Amino acid sequence: MLRSAANPTSRFLATEVEWDIPPPPAHLQVFEDDSRGILSRNDSPDLYHRWSVNPYRGCTHACTYCYARPSHEYLAFGSGTDFESRIVVKPRAAELLEEAFEARSWEGETILYSGNVDCYQPLEHRYRLTRACLAVCVRYRNPVALITKSTLIERDLDLLQQLHEVARVRVLLSIPFWDPATSRAIEPGAPLPARRLRTVAALARAGISVGVNVAPVIPGLNDRDIPRVLEAARDAGATRAGMILVRLPPTVAPYFESTLRDRLPTRADGVLARVRRMHRGALYSPRFGERMKGSGPEWEAIEQLFQLTTTRLGLARRPADAGEVQPEPSTTFRRPSDGRQVGLF
Repeated sequence: MLRSAANPTSRFLATEVEWDIPPPPAHLQVFEDDSRGILSRNDSPDLYHRWSVNPYRGCTHACTYCYARPSHEYLAFGSGTDFESRIVVKPRAAELLEEAFEARSWEGETILYSGNVDCYQPLEHRYRLTRACLAVCVRYRNPVALITKSTLIERDLDLLQQLHEVARVRVLLSIPFWDPATSRAIEPGAPLPARRLRTVAALARAGISVGVNVAPVIPGLNDRDIPRVLEAARDAGATRAGMILVRLPPTVAPYFESTLRDRLPTRADGVLARVRRMHRGALYSPRFGERMKGSGPEWEAIEQLFQLTTTRLGLARRPADAGEVQPEPSTTFRRPSDGRQVGLF
């Protein structure tokens, strides 16, 4: 169902639109990006991979809490319904990735798909940009990690298996909710949790290393779901798990709050109060080392619940901070041209 266009005030624009009548519905619009590069370098000490590929900008999964929403403002779009309905695609993604791999400076580090928005959002059905990029990684034997909420990843099991044979590939399914009604209210464009768990099982049967991210944890909405999600994920074949507190940067917080009050009005005040208690009275802490987790007794109780459950189930825990990240093993990366005889003419 179409919703009225609504965007928080952008920090990059000097003006904003105020509607005297109800704003128009937010229709899907697709734009092409003519970027000259596809690899994004991550300098944050909170992130596990230095390099990521984002074939899309904006996401029709429309998760109300998405920390990537402010990135849409760099395009002069809004971080509200614009983020969900004005999607930018990078049609040359695979070509640009191949160019990056051919550069002598590239050393074959793991690439994360995607550090910003979901690389398997519904438009991937049509554009197949993620699949094309994975095919490049297979050809160059470059290690890959993927994070997604989408069941569309099952389409690419053939490429993931090929990559598994020649390099390293790991997948994380983001499953923050157990209750389907709450999931639909907060992640309206994403597959329901039970369907995502079937994707975990499909990946595990195919021999792909798969884990689950209970991310984000939204206290008062899904913290009690943690044991159920982890138990179901383990039964489906997941071998590791991660957890991150909801991140609500300044232009995400008002959109999250407004949609929460609209769709789950009886729970909104309690959720927002608990988030504030975990961030010393604020809805968000931008500091490295703090922005993905909370503080105080309530957050400690959530962490303990997660740790006890993963230990009981035998699930490996993803690193909680950059200090726990282990160095990457030797890369499997090889250029197809390496080893070929060079012609005389």
